[in-house]
Amino acid sequence: MLLSTQQEIAMGREADPDIVQFFGLYESPQLQRFIDQKGQEMVKISHRNELEYEFKIVDSPVINAFAVPGGYVYFTRGIMAHFNNEAEFAGVLGHEIGHIAARHSAKQYSKAMAAQLGLAVGSIASEKFRQFADVAQTGVGLLFLKFGRDAERQSDKLGVEYSTKIGYDAHEMAGFFNTLQRKQEQSGQESIPDFLSTHPNPQDRFKTVNQLATQWQKKLNITNPAENRDSYLRMIDGIVYGEDPRQGYVENNVFYHPVMKFQYPIPRGWNIQNTPQQVQMAPDNGEALMMLTLSGERTLEAAAEAVLKNYQLSLVESNKVNVNGFPAIVMVADQQQDQTIRTLTYVIEDDDRIYNFIGVTLLNNFSSYSSTFRATMGEFSRLTDRSKIDVEPARIRIKTVNQTGTLEDALKQLGAGNNQMNELAVLNGMELNDRVTQGMLIKVIEK
Repeated sequence: MLLSTQQEIAMGREADPDIVQFFGLYESPQLQRFIDQKGQEMVKISHRNELEYEFKIVDSPVINAFAVPGGYVYFTRGIMAHFNNEAEFAGVLGHEIGHIAARHSAKQYSKAMAAQLGLAVGSIASEKFRQFADVAQTGVGLLFLKFGRDAERQSDKLGVEYSTKIGYDAHEMAGFFNTLQRKQEQSGQESIPDFLSTHPNPQDRFKTVNQLATQWQKKLNITNPAENRDSYLRMIDGIVYGEDPRQGYVENNVFYHPVMKFQYPIPRGWNIQNTPQQVQMAPDNGEALMMLTLSGERTLEAAAEAVLKNYQLSLVESNKVNVNGFPAIVMVADQQQDQTIRTLTYVIEDDDRIYNFIGVTLLNNFSSYSSTFRATMGEFSRLTDRSKIDVEPARIRIKTVNQTGTLEDALKQLGAGNNQMNELAVLNGMELNDRVTQGMLIKVIEK
């Protein structure tokens, strides 16, 4: 271990703002109170209860939960949406507290430091342009540290122990692994590692966790462990499901931001990655990058100077222009590396906001990409179309089964389309032919 406990705490304290800035927090006072209450209850019986733990829900559709050193635990709204009872949540909560208790993140980070491994993540930029789009920093980088199978097994064991000790049925934790496996098979690998990333055989994990759950219930003489299905489902009624278009979305090769009320075209065939910190766009060949961020400066001139300073650019030319009614400065500037990098930057003022819109490529490729950069950045404009502004995200709604039958029957009666059936079965942690009874609560997706 290269990290002392105090260094571990300091690392978590430093990482937390990066993580919150990268994802954003999901606003739900009810859910936040719930994870605070259960988290602190579990901390008391954990092996490192001297730490000051913090529990947060981040605004990401990815199905994931993660912990960083020092007592910081995060759940995505995506995983909260996929739990079907409190016991599933408690098992995963215990698993994450287990990582902190066993100092897995600290150990992995020590190994990474010792091996001088990079932690550049959260970018679709190629390596040669990564310094322009490095939103990872230490905090987000910690999320991508892979735990070995032994560490995951240990955290599974601690998750069973901790959730059982606060009264939950840890068999439900095993069942949730099946939901994760089905979701992964259904939609492909998510963009952030999930619990299965180091477990190639989830059936072994399912079997082991079930056995441990039985053993702990017997050891603690628990005969009626809690699941709390209905109370949990009612609590997540209305939670945002999937991507939230209010944070920006692409439609017909145009990026719209309904809250900040701007739009601009996306080059055809380019990949896009949207986070609260920045929007990145890049072609598959990795030869170029465009990036939109908010400037922290108050004037166009100061914002332009900050771009040159922050990216160590040498100015080639600069002009004041008007971009669809917005005052702007357009700059061409170079960065000297092994190969010269050339940038085209539009610094655009929109009332009390200033946007940095940067295009990056090698000097030798600039003539090929400059027209693409200008076609996107130069078409930045005010969003006024109410149909684009008034978009709403999909949400989970909790419905009551009208009559006893199969899940598929119940979903059809509630108006679900055939193309939703498999997704809804996974979301409910059931198979379509599973029996549901009248009065039972189930999830549907509504816009």
